[in-house]
Amino acid sequence: MSSDVPPVPSPGVGHSFPFRVISDPAFNKGTAFSIEERDRYGLHGLLPPHIESLDEQVQRVYEAYQRKDDDLERHIYLRALQDTNEVLFYRLLLEHIEEMLPMVYTPVVGQACQLFSHIYRRPRGLFISYPMRDSIGALLRSRPYSDVDVIVVTDGERILGIGDQGAGGLGIPIGKLSLYTLIGGIRPERTLPIVLDVGTNNAERLKDPEYIGWRHERISGQAYFDFIDQFVKAVQQELPQVCLQWEDFATPHARPILERYASKLLTFNDDIQGTAAVALGAVMGAVGVTGKPLREQQIVFLGAGSAAVGVADYLRAALVQDGLSEAEARQRFWMVDKDGLLSSDRRDLSPEQQVYAQDSANLVNWPKTAHGAIGLADVIQQVQATILIGLSTVGGAFKEPIIREMASKVDRPVILPLSNPTSRSEACPEDLLRWTNGRALVATGSPYAPVVWDGRTIPIAQCNNVFIFPAVGLGVVASKATRVTDGMMLAAARALGEHSPALKDAADSLLPPLSEVRSVARAIAEAVGMEAQRAGVAPITTRPELVARIEASQWLPEYGPVAD
Repeated sequence: MSSDVPPVPSPGVGHSFPFRVISDPAFNKGTAFSIEERDRYGLHGLLPPHIESLDEQVQRVYEAYQRKDDDLERHIYLRALQDTNEVLFYRLLLEHIEEMLPMVYTPVVGQACQLFSHIYRRPRGLFISYPMRDSIGALLRSRPYSDVDVIVVTDGERILGIGDQGAGGLGIPIGKLSLYTLIGGIRPERTLPIVLDVGTNNAERLKDPEYIGWRHERISGQAYFDFIDQFVKAVQQELPQVCLQWEDFATPHARPILERYASKLLTFNDDIQGTAAVALGAVMGAVGVTGKPLREQQIVFLGAGSAAVGVADYLRAALVQDGLSEAEARQRFWMVDKDGLLSSDRRDLSPEQQVYAQDSANLVNWPKTAHGAIGLADVIQQVQATILIGLSTVGGAFKEPIIREMASKVDRPVILPLSNPTSRSEACPEDLLRWTNGRALVATGSPYAPVVWDGRTIPIAQCNNVFIFPAVGLGVVASKATRVTDGMMLAAARALGEHSPALKDAADSLLPPLSEVRSVARAIAEAVGMEAQRAGVAPITTRPELVARIEASQWLPEYGPVAD
C-alpha cells in the first residue's frame, strides 16, 4: 500500500459534524485538511486523497478564475468561492487585489445587484422585510455566528448610481464586508450583511418573475422611519457593541437616519462620511502637490445630494482646522445641482444645502440660463475654481469648454469626477489630462487604467471608500470605541492624505496603490483610535499599546485549527 493513502478513520465521529466542517466556509479548508484533521473529523472519502497547501489551492482557483470570460461571471465565481472557503477566497483576493477588487465591488457589484435575483445561489447575510417588522429580534438571532463586530445595512434604494434595486441591494453589504475583511482584517465570521427590504419602486424588479424580494411598493413616510427605529432597537438589544454602517440610503433618508442615531450607538454612514473622508484624503494629497494651502482653495461641486454635502462638510471642517472662520470657510464653496447654483434665494434647499448657498445679492450680474439658473459653466467662468468635484451621477457632465476654462486660471487644477459606476462618471481621466495639457490632478470614483501623457504614465487614483471604512472598522474594533465621531473620520482622511504617493512624485497617484492598502489601513486605524481616545469615546491607552492591538486585530487569511 502506498504511503500516500491515508488510513481508514476510526469509528465514533458524529455523522453530521464532518459535513459541517467542509460545508461551512468559516471552517472549510478543502483539500488542505491535514491527515490528522481528516482522521479526527471523519473527512476521508469526502475529500480527494492529495493534500494541498494554501498556495497550491490559490494557484488552482486562480486558473479557474482566468477561464471566466466576462466580469459578471468572475463576480459569480468569486462569490461562490467565498461561500465555500473564506480563507482561500481572501488569500486569492489579497494576492490579486488590483485585478479582483473591481470584481467583488465597484463597478461590477452594480451589475450584480441589478441581477441579484438571477444569480442568487446561497444565503449570506439577512433579509429583514417589512412584513416581519415585529420579529426583527428573532431574525437577528438567526445570524450564522453569534459574535459580530460590524454590520453593513442597506435598504437598496440608492445603489451606487443605478438607483432602487430593492432586495438586490444586499449585494452591496456583502461586497463592503468582504473589503472590511480583505483590507481592515475584520474576521469574516464577525461581519453581518443586512438588507432592509421595505419594497421597491423599480417597476422592472416588480415585474421580474424571478425577483426574490418583497413584491410591494416602497414603504415611505413615518411608517418607514418607524421600521428603521424598530431595526435599530433590535440591534441595540441583540448586538449592543456592534459597529453599524448605513449604506446606499436615498438622500431624504440618509442624513436624518445618521443624525438620529449617531449619538446613540456606534454607527456611521459610509456614503456621507466615508465618501467625504476619502475625497478629503485625495484633496489633501493634491493640495500638497499644488503648494497652495487648503485654506486658499475655491471648491466647486456638481451635485448637491447627501454624498456631496458630506464631502463639503468635511472639507469645510478641514478649512476651519486650517485657520478659517466658519463664515470664511462657507464662502469657499460653490455647489451646483440640477436646478443650478445653490443660492440664498432658492426655496427648495434642505437645511444641509442651505449651509452652502451663496448670497444671491452677490450673483445679480452673473449670467443665467433661460430658466434663470446659474449652471456649472457659469460658475467656472466667474470663479477661479481650484478644485472641481463631481457627485452628480451625470455621465460626461464635465465638458471640455468647462475644463479648459478652469485650467486657464490655475496651474494644477484638482478634478475629482467621483460618481460611479463608470458610465455615470462626470469625465474620463484621459480627456481631463488632454484638455489641461497634462496638468490636472485627477482622482475618480470608479477604476480607470493609467493614462500615458507626454511620455509619462500617470496612474489614476480611484477615490474609493475602501481606503477609509475598513480602516475605520479596524480602528474602532482595536480601540474599543463606543461612537464614530466626525473627528475620527477627519483623522482618517488626513492620515490617508499623508500617504499620497504624489507628495513624493507629482506625476504619481493621489492615493496609495491597492497593493499597500492593508498597511495604510493600519496607519489610518491608529489615527482613528488616537482621536477616539482624545474625544473620550474609547478607553485611554498608549500609542504603542494601540498599535499592538491594531496589529493583533488584523486577521490574515491563513488556515488555523478547526474549532470543535
